[in-house]
Amino acid sequence: MIFVLIVITTVVAGWSLVAGRLEQRHVRAPLVLVLAGVITGVFTHSHIAVTLNSEVAQHVAEVILAVLLFVDATELPGGRLFGNDPGSAARALLVALPLSLLTMVLLGTLLLPGLPVARLLLIACIVVPTDFAPAETLVRDRRIPSRVRSVLNVESGYNDGIVSPLFLFALILVGTNSVTRTPMQALGTAVPYALKALVAGFVVGALVAWLINLADRAEWMTEQSRRIVVLVTPLLAYTVATAMDGNGFVASFVCGIAFRYIRQAPVRRRGASAPHASDFQLIEDTNSMMTMCMWFFFGNAVVLAVGEGVHWPTVVLCVAALTVVRILPIMLAFLGSTFTWRERLMVGALGPRGTTSIVFGLLAFNALPDGRYADTALYAMTLVVLGSVLLHGGGSAVIARSLTGPPPSAAGGPGCPGTDEPDSRVVAMQG
Repeated sequence: MIFVLIVITTVVAGWSLVAGRLEQRHVRAPLVLVLAGVITGVFTHSHIAVTLNSEVAQHVAEVILAVLLFVDATELPGGRLFGNDPGSAARALLVALPLSLLTMVLLGTLLLPGLPVARLLLIACIVVPTDFAPAETLVRDRRIPSRVRSVLNVESGYNDGIVSPLFLFALILVGTNSVTRTPMQALGTAVPYALKALVAGFVVGALVAWLINLADRAEWMTEQSRRIVVLVTPLLAYTVATAMDGNGFVASFVCGIAFRYIRQAPVRRRGASAPHASDFQLIEDTNSMMTMCMWFFFGNAVVLAVGEGVHWPTVVLCVAALTVVRILPIMLAFLGSTFTWRERLMVGALGPRGTTSIVFGLLAFNALPDGRYADTALYAMTLVVLGSVLLHGGGSAVIARSLTGPPPSAAGGPGCPGTDEPDSRVVAMQG
């Protein structure tokens, strides 16, 4: 473990020293940490499974997901629940997302007939949620229409929060240590968890934001203390909900939504210098560091998965998850909308997978009994994220160019970079 910490800190320090130079060449932190994880995994292959399948790894993954959900919920644009275009975001989240999960389960029954439906649902929850980490340049690409980027922003911010209770329901349904439950028993456990989490998350988020507002007006706080209280807020929500036997992930997500609405501060935008714009800097830097660690352990997981050999039905399932399982539900959900067919195809094609899938995959691998089912969950996560890095990381510019044509000129005018509304999503959180 000490060796792993030395490697992570050394690589992060090295990347930090040359980050600007590397990013000019489109080499970003996730790629560097994945390569470091792969190289380290080759030399520590016998210890990878033990490291990933440990109580410490589980708690680290849980904290990272809690902070990630909070950050996602606090950085969405427009001052409304679903951003600037709530109707389109609702189509993606409330129609396309359930359809993608259902399609993934149905396709899994054909390709992996020996796998129970509960485990297929667990895999679907791992591979379906989108995340910008492998392709953060998408949020700045002005070739992509602003409303397409807006839908992708909101979807990426909310889908992990929506899927997390379903993911935990699937874990409960699958059972651990040979203890299985019926769907009604699992539902009877998951629903109280979610209800307690909703209450705990809302109360903590609203109360902390209200107290910050009061302390700000009384000038009792410093810039540093504001940053610290924002950092501990999702951890407080997570621990309070867990102490109440609630779903800590749902609590962290709801906490972020409540915090964003009660906190009397401007909506964050990239490069903003407005008052209180630095309140989130500490939590974003901390989250960035934690997600770097996740990408390193993902590199370890790649070595572990490759060592198990190629299972072609799972490969086909994961390729489908990145393509038809994503694109077809989006096309159906946007029927009757004002989006053109190209824009609908763009929303479907540009759905990267990243940190959320890694954390869900590691949690499932840790929670499931050792054996085929745990290995399949880890293998599916690894294949989907690797495929997304190639398809959306390296190929996102090609997809955008093929669907939209050449980038607009630098001159002013409608739709040009100088007049397009800036995105609110903060790239720093993905590292």
